[in-house]
Amino acid sequence: MSILYIVPTPIGNLKDMTERAVETLNECHMILAEDTRHTQKLLNHFDIRTKLVSYHKFNEKTRSEEIINEILNEEKNVALVTDAGTPCISDPGYELVKRAREEGIEVIALAGASAVTIALSAAGISTYEFIFYGFLPRKKSELEDALRKIKKNPVRTFVIYESPKRIINLMENINEVMPNSTICVMKELTKLHENSFYGSAPKVLEKLKNHEDVERGEYVLVGLNNDWVEEPSAGPVVSLQAILFDKLIQKDYSLKEAVNEAVEEGIASKNDAYKASLEVKKFIENYI
Repeated sequence: MSILYIVPTPIGNLKDMTERAVETLNECHMILAEDTRHTQKLLNHFDIRTKLVSYHKFNEKTRSEEIINEILNEEKNVALVTDAGTPCISDPGYELVKRAREEGIEVIALAGASAVTIALSAAGISTYEFIFYGFLPRKKSELEDALRKIKKNPVRTFVIYESPKRIINLMENINEVMPNSTICVMKELTKLHENSFYGSAPKVLEKLKNHEDVERGEYVLVGLNNDWVEEPSAGPVVSLQAILFDKLIQKDYSLKEAVNEAVEEGIASKNDAYKASLEVKKFIENYI
């Protein structure tokens, strides 16, 4: 039976490549890679000769169908890798895995490097529950909206990916929207020049602005939203049918009078009030 393997690759340090990953890539019929040039260097390092096929966000849907057909018709074992880390985590792969599941193809994911879990484990920020946002929008208005949604989310620990050219801009916006947040920005995880910046949002922003190589490398940001405030409860929700019943009983109204008053009070539109009255009428006829 054919298998689709999800194979993590190192995010920086080649020693993080597992023996099982090397063995799987060697034994598969085909390796799907986000950037074949990048992955070829990895394969050369581990002397892996398996056929390499391009699979990225621009051809993901069409290529997925082609690969699924090959797996089904030619009984091939296929491995999916990304440039670095675990496939499908803010990287291509979802379409292929979804189609494989739909066709009953076995999907096996290997353990390995992931910037999300590495950053969370070393951030010094609560990880009992967290939410991963990947890359946030570039446009200022959309970025601000995204950060406001993060601020309102009761899951207070969040993880964001960011490019070196935009990390300062991201931190400036976080400092505006969530100035009391605790932040740990991690740069070049597992690599030779790995670095991290921890503290309040203003302090981390200052550290980044003073970092001479701030526009080099890749960044993962882990934050704890200390600006979150629980929104007051809107109170119990009363159905329109219950409101009409109350008017019938408390004011001795006819159903028509109850509907008219509900509309006049702005509680419901005429159409919604009429529909609710039909349900009330049906209930009265059946049970009263």
